[in-house]
Amino acid sequence: MSHQSRLGRTGEQEVPGELQELVAAVRQLPPEYRAGLEPALNRVVESTRRRRRILGVVQEALGQLRLDMKYLMFDLEATRRERDDYRRQLEGT
Repeated sequence: MSHQSRLGRTGEQEVPGELQELVAAVRQLPPEYRAGLEPALNRVVESTRRRRRILGVVQEALGQLRLDMKYLMFDLEATRRERDDYRRQLEGT
């Protein structure tokens, strides 16, 4: 059976250490046991990677949202100052 496992491609930043230990332990099992566990373990590894990617995207989006909110607050304050200045000018004439 020339089954190429995705387990060999686990990156340190993508997969927690405990899961890497589990992958290493499964690799040491005899082929007949390993063949039964690898599909489920592959799904866990892939879902972990997917969750980490999603978390990264969400964190990036939140960071962008915070920045956008700061710009909007700055713009709102500038608009309020301009409005107040125009009111003072109208009241002064």
